[in-house]
Amino acid sequence: MSARAVVLLSGGMDSCVCAALAARDYNAAAMHVQYGQRTEARELKSFEGICDRLGIRDRLVFRDPVFRAIGGSALTDEKINVPEAETGFHGTPPAERASQIPVTYVPFRNAHFLSAAVSWAEVLGAEKIYIGAVEQDSSGYPDCRPEFYRAFNEAIRIGTRAGNEAAGVEIVTPLISLRKSEIVTLGLELGAPLDLTWSCYSREDRACGVCESCVLRMRAFAAAGAPDPIPYKNGRGTASRN
Repeated sequence: MSARAVVLLSGGMDSCVCAALAARDYNAAAMHVQYGQRTEARELKSFEGICDRLGIRDRLVFRDPVFRAIGGSALTDEKINVPEAETGFHGTPPAERASQIPVTYVPFRNAHFLSAAVSWAEVLGAEKIYIGAVEQDSSGYPDCRPEFYRAFNEAIRIGTRAGNEAAGVEIVTPLISLRKSEIVTLGLELGAPLDLTWSCYSREDRACGVCESCVLRMRAFAAAGAPDPIPYKNGRGTASRN
Protein backbone atom coordinates (compact mmCIF):
# COMPACT_ATOMS: atom_id res chain seq x y z
CA MET A 1 0.00 0.00 0.00
CA SER A 2 1.81 3.13 -1.21
CA ALA A 3 -0.84 5.87 -1.27
CA ARG A 4 -0.59 8.01 1.84
CA ALA A 5 -3.07 9.77 4.10
CA VAL A 6 -2.83 11.88 7.25
CA VAL A 7 -5.44 11.43 9.96
CA LEU A 8 -6.09 13.98 12.68
CA LEU A 9 -6.38 11.76 15.74
CA SER A 10 -7.50 13.36 18.99
CA GLY A 11 -8.01 10.05 20.76
CA GLY A 12 -11.79 10.39 20.78
CA MET A 13 -14.33 7.98 19.35
CA ASP A 14 -14.93 9.77 16.04
CA SER A 15 -11.27 10.29 15.24
CA CYS A 16 -10.54 6.66 16.17
CA VAL A 17 -13.07 5.39 13.62
CA CYS A 18 -11.58 7.78 11.05
CA ALA A 19 -8.13 6.40 11.82
CA ALA A 20 -9.41 2.85 11.30
CA LEU A 21 -10.77 3.86 7.88
CA ALA A 22 -7.53 5.62 6.93
CA ALA A 23 -5.38 2.69 8.07
CA ARG A 24 -7.58 0.28 6.11
CA ASP A 25 -7.33 2.17 2.82
CA TYR A 26 -3.99 4.01 2.98
CA ASN A 27 -0.51 4.02 4.38
CA ALA A 28 -1.67 6.27 7.20
CA ALA A 29 0.19 8.78 9.32
CA ALA A 30 -1.41 10.23 12.46
CA MET A 31 -1.22 13.76 13.87
CA HIS A 32 -2.13 14.72 17.44
CA VAL A 33 -2.26 18.25 18.83
CA GLN A 34 -1.92 19.15 22.49
CA TYR A 35 -3.60 22.55 22.69
CA GLY A 36 -3.98 22.98 26.43
CA GLN A 37 -7.22 21.03 26.76
CA ARG A 38 -8.12 19.82 30.24
CA THR A 39 -7.63 16.16 29.35
CA GLU A 40 -4.58 16.44 27.09
CA ALA A 41 -2.52 13.81 28.94
CA ARG A 42 -5.33 11.26 28.72
CA GLU A 43 -5.98 12.06 25.07
CA LEU A 44 -2.30 11.58 24.25
CA LYS A 45 -2.41 8.16 25.90
CA SER A 46 -5.41 7.27 23.74
CA PHE A 47 -3.65 8.54 20.61
CA GLU A 48 -0.59 6.37 21.20
CA GLY A 49 -2.68 3.31 22.05
CA ILE A 50 -4.90 3.67 18.99
CA CYS A 51 -1.88 4.07 16.71
CA ASP A 52 -0.28 0.98 18.23
CA ARG A 53 -3.45 -1.08 17.80
CA LEU A 54 -3.99 0.05 14.19
CA GLY A 55 -0.33 -0.31 13.22
CA ILE A 56 0.17 3.38 12.42
CA ARG A 57 3.89 4.01 12.69
CA ASP A 58 4.31 7.57 11.41
CA ARG A 59 3.12 9.92 14.15
CA LEU A 60 3.44 13.62 14.80
CA VAL A 61 2.61 15.09 18.20
CA PHE A 62 3.03 18.79 18.85
CA ARG A 63 1.91 21.44 21.30
CA ASP A 64 -0.02 24.50 20.13
CA PRO A 65 -0.05 27.04 23.01
CA VAL A 66 -2.17 29.63 21.23
CA PHE A 67 -5.51 28.32 22.50
CA ARG A 68 -4.46 28.54 26.14
CA ALA A 69 -3.25 32.09 25.51
CA ILE A 70 -6.46 33.09 23.74
CA GLY A 71 -8.87 31.38 26.14
CA GLY A 72 -12.58 31.73 25.52
CA SER A 73 -13.36 28.01 25.75
CA ALA A 74 -14.28 25.77 28.67
CA LEU A 75 -11.82 23.20 27.30
CA THR A 76 -8.81 25.51 27.60
CA ASP A 77 -9.77 28.15 30.18
CA GLU A 78 -9.98 26.99 33.80
CA LYS A 79 -12.14 30.02 34.62
CA ILE A 80 -14.96 28.65 32.45
CA ASN A 81 -16.72 25.61 33.83
CA VAL A 82 -17.47 22.58 31.68
CA PRO A 83 -21.29 22.45 31.80
CA GLU A 84 -23.38 19.37 32.35
CA ALA A 85 -25.44 18.16 29.43
CA GLU A 86 -28.69 18.11 31.38
CA THR A 87 -28.82 21.88 31.60
CA GLY A 88 -27.32 22.68 28.21
CA PHE A 89 -24.15 24.56 27.42
CA HIS A 90 -25.67 27.95 28.14
CA GLY A 91 -27.97 26.92 30.95
CA THR A 92 -30.80 26.23 28.51
CA PRO A 93 -32.54 22.93 27.77
CA PRO A 94 -31.03 20.96 24.84
CA ALA A 95 -34.12 21.52 22.67
CA GLU A 96 -33.64 25.28 22.85
CA ARG A 97 -29.93 25.47 22.03
CA ALA A 98 -29.94 24.19 18.42
CA SER A 99 -28.66 27.52 17.09
CA GLN A 100 -26.28 28.23 19.98
CA ILE A 101 -22.55 27.61 19.97
CA PRO A 102 -21.50 25.98 23.28
CA VAL A 103 -18.82 27.27 25.63
CA THR A 104 -16.76 24.16 24.83
CA TYR A 105 -16.22 25.50 21.30
CA VAL A 106 -12.50 26.29 20.84
CA PRO A 107 -12.25 29.35 18.55
CA PHE A 108 -11.43 28.22 14.98
CA ARG A 109 -9.60 25.15 16.32
CA ASN A 110 -10.11 22.84 13.36
CA ALA A 111 -8.65 25.42 10.97
CA HIS A 112 -5.41 25.42 12.98
CA PHE A 113 -5.28 21.62 13.03
CA LEU A 114 -6.05 21.28 9.34
CA SER A 115 -3.40 23.83 8.38
CA ALA A 116 -0.76 21.79 10.19
CA ALA A 117 -2.08 18.56 8.66
CA VAL A 118 -1.95 20.05 5.15
CA SER A 119 1.67 21.11 5.71
CA TRP A 120 2.62 17.60 6.84
CA ALA A 121 0.65 16.01 4.01
CA GLU A 122 2.63 18.03 1.49
CA VAL A 123 5.91 16.84 3.00
CA LEU A 124 4.77 13.21 3.12
CA GLY A 125 3.21 13.30 -0.33
CA ALA A 126 -0.15 12.31 1.19
CA GLU A 127 -3.25 12.75 -0.93
CA LYS A 128 -5.93 12.66 1.79
CA ILE A 129 -6.45 14.20 5.22
CA TYR A 130 -9.00 12.43 7.40
CA ILE A 131 -10.83 14.29 10.13
CA GLY A 132 -13.67 12.93 12.28
CA ALA A 133 -15.99 15.92 11.99
CA VAL A 134 -19.63 15.08 12.67
CA GLU A 135 -22.56 17.39 11.93
CA GLN A 136 -25.35 15.07 13.09
CA ASP A 137 -25.65 14.49 16.84
CA SER A 138 -22.87 17.01 17.40
CA SER A 139 -22.78 19.98 19.73
CA GLY A 140 -23.31 22.78 17.20
CA TYR A 141 -19.67 23.57 16.44
CA PRO A 142 -19.45 25.69 13.26
CA ASP A 143 -16.19 24.05 12.16
CA CYS A 144 -17.94 20.66 11.90
CA ARG A 145 -20.15 21.68 8.98
CA PRO A 146 -19.70 20.38 5.42
CA GLU A 147 -19.46 23.89 3.97
CA PHE A 148 -16.43 24.62 6.17
CA TYR A 149 -14.55 21.67 4.66
CA ARG A 150 -15.58 22.57 1.14
CA ALA A 151 -14.16 26.04 1.68
CA PHE A 152 -10.97 24.67 3.23
CA ASN A 153 -10.43 22.31 0.31
CA GLU A 154 -10.70 25.28 -2.01
CA ALA A 155 -8.09 27.12 0.05
CA ILE A 156 -5.78 24.09 -0.24
CA ARG A 157 -6.28 24.00 -4.00
CA ILE A 158 -5.38 27.67 -4.35
CA GLY A 159 -2.72 28.08 -1.69
CA THR A 160 -0.50 24.98 -1.75
CA ARG A 161 2.04 23.49 -4.07
CA ALA A 162 0.20 20.18 -3.95
CA GLY A 163 -3.02 21.93 -4.86
CA ASN A 164 -1.42 23.28 -8.00
CA GLU A 165 -0.15 19.88 -9.04
CA ALA A 166 -2.03 16.94 -10.48
CA ALA A 167 -2.44 14.88 -7.30
CA GLY A 168 -3.36 17.56 -4.78
CA VAL A 169 -4.41 17.13 -1.15
CA GLU A 170 -8.03 16.67 -0.13
CA ILE A 171 -9.70 16.80 3.28
CA VAL A 172 -12.19 13.96 3.68
CA THR A 173 -14.91 13.76 6.34
CA PRO A 174 -16.32 10.22 6.11
CA LEU A 175 -18.39 10.53 9.30
CA ILE A 176 -19.87 13.97 8.82
CA SER A 177 -23.41 12.86 7.95
CA LEU A 178 -23.57 9.93 10.38
CA ARG A 179 -25.29 9.87 13.74
CA LYS A 180 -23.17 8.97 16.74
CA SER A 181 -24.82 5.56 17.04
CA GLU A 182 -23.93 4.84 13.41
CA ILE A 183 -20.33 5.76 14.15
CA VAL A 184 -20.28 3.27 17.01
CA THR A 185 -21.68 0.57 14.71
CA LEU A 186 -19.15 1.39 12.00
CA GLY A 187 -16.32 1.34 14.52
CA LEU A 188 -17.36 -2.10 15.74
CA GLU A 189 -17.56 -3.38 12.16
CA LEU A 190 -14.06 -2.05 11.45
CA GLY A 191 -12.62 -3.42 14.66
CA ALA A 192 -11.64 0.10 15.72
CA PRO A 193 -10.16 0.16 19.25
CA LEU A 194 -13.06 2.03 20.86
CA ASP A 195 -11.92 0.71 24.25
CA LEU A 196 -8.87 2.96 24.00
CA THR A 197 -10.75 6.16 23.17
CA TRP A 198 -11.50 9.06 25.49
CA SER A 199 -14.36 11.54 25.10
CA CYS A 200 -14.76 13.22 28.49
CA TYR A 201 -14.20 16.97 28.58
CA SER A 202 -13.23 17.25 32.25
CA ARG A 203 -11.72 14.07 33.75
CA GLU A 204 -8.75 11.84 32.92
CA ASP A 205 -9.21 8.90 35.31
CA ARG A 206 -12.88 7.98 34.89
CA ALA A 207 -15.21 9.76 32.48
CA CYS A 208 -17.58 12.14 34.27
CA GLY A 209 -20.72 10.87 32.54
CA VAL A 210 -22.42 14.27 32.69
CA CYS A 211 -20.64 16.57 30.23
CA GLU A 212 -22.14 16.89 26.74
CA SER A 213 -19.46 14.73 25.16
CA CYS A 214 -19.94 11.91 27.66
CA VAL A 215 -23.71 11.97 27.31
CA LEU A 216 -23.58 11.94 23.50
CA ARG A 217 -21.18 9.01 23.67
CA MET A 218 -23.28 7.02 26.15
CA ARG A 219 -26.44 7.59 24.12
CA ALA A 220 -24.63 6.46 20.98
CA PHE A 221 -23.54 3.16 22.51
CA ALA A 222 -27.02 2.62 23.97
CA ALA A 223 -28.68 3.27 20.60
CA ALA A 224 -26.19 0.93 18.90
CA GLY A 225 -26.98 -1.78 21.45
CA ALA A 226 -23.35 -2.07 22.52
CA PRO A 227 -21.66 -1.64 25.92
CA ASP A 228 -19.40 1.38 26.29
CA PRO A 229 -15.98 -0.08 27.18
CA ILE A 230 -14.50 2.90 29.06
CA PRO A 231 -14.78 3.50 32.84
CA TYR A 232 -17.21 6.11 34.19
CA LYS A 233 -17.37 7.89 37.51
CA ASN A 234 -19.85 6.30 39.92
CA GLY A 235 -20.35 3.43 37.51
CA ARG A 236 -22.21 5.52 34.94
CA GLY A 237 -21.91 4.21 31.41
CA THR A 238 -25.39 4.11 29.99
CA ALA A 239 -27.74 6.87 28.94
CA SER A 240 -31.22 7.19 27.53
CA ARG A 241 -31.62 6.87 23.78
CA ASN A 242 -33.80 9.97 23.77
